[in-house]
This record gives sequence, C-alpha cells and structure tokens, in this order.
Amino acid sequence: MEYSGYEGADAGIVGAAIAFLIGMFWVLTAIWVISIIGMWKTFEKAGRPGWAALIPIYNVVVMIEIVGKPMIWLLWCLLPCVNWIFMVWLTNLFSKSYGKEEGFTIGLIFLPFIFWPILGFDSSKYLGPSAAEARAFGNQFPPNNPYHQPPADQV
Repeated sequence: MEYSGYEGADAGIVGAAIAFLIGMFWVLTAIWVISIIGMWKTFEKAGRPGWAALIPIYNVVVMIEIVGKPMIWLLWCLLPCVNWIFMVWLTNLFSKSYGKEEGFTIGLIFLPFIFWPILGFDSSKYLGPSAAEARAFGNQFPPNNPYHQPPADQV
C-alpha cells in the first residue's frame, strides 16, 4: 500500500477547508480595510493625521490625544487584563467627543466595520476632548494635565 498522499474524499475535504480559509482571509481583510478607512476619516475630522490609523500603537496615542486624557493611558491600554477596561472607556470617550452616546460606543466595539465609517463619513463634528466633561463632576483640573498645574493664563 502506498500512503504518499490524499485520495478521494480526503482530498476534497482538504481542498474545501483551504478554500474556506482563503475566503475568510479575504473577508476579514475587507472588514479591516473598511474599519481603517472609517478611522482614518474620523482622525482627520479631529485635525489629526489620518495615516495614524494604520500604525497599531500610534493610533491609540492619537485617540488618547483626541479625548484629552494623559499619556499614562497608553500604559493602561497596553497592560494585559486592564487594557480591556481602558480601551472600552477610551472608545466611549472617543464617541462622546463626536457627540455620540453609549449605544454608538457599543457599535464601535462590536461592529467596527460599520460604526467607524459611520463616524468618519456622517455629518457629526469633532466637539473637542470629551474628558473636559469630567470637570462637571467635581474635577477642578483641566483635561490632559497630569501634574495639576494651573493653566498658563492663571499664572
């Protein structure tokens, strides 16, 4: 008996599996490209470079700048286990920076290939750092001021 290769039904199953994996690769690539295009346009609405959406860690840095949080958030977004909480929080603040609600945040998290293009191409405008709304809840320091120094106009 010769066992040099696949025969009959085995070859058909392997071929179908390979075709399925190649098809899934192209579907996932298309979903990724659509999400990146939406993120690109969203960054440009905030006056940041759109190409930043292509660079994995730098796009988180740009999101942190857009929402007005201190750069220590980058560390929190990279630490295992903690990063889930901070990335959801960052996404929520990001959608609030464009006047969207928590429901839109859920869409950005679970269906990014739909909601990033909506945010990038709809008529919503960048309203400014959403972290500024934290001052309404008793935070007397301006956003993105980790050293709690008074603004330059008050010195």
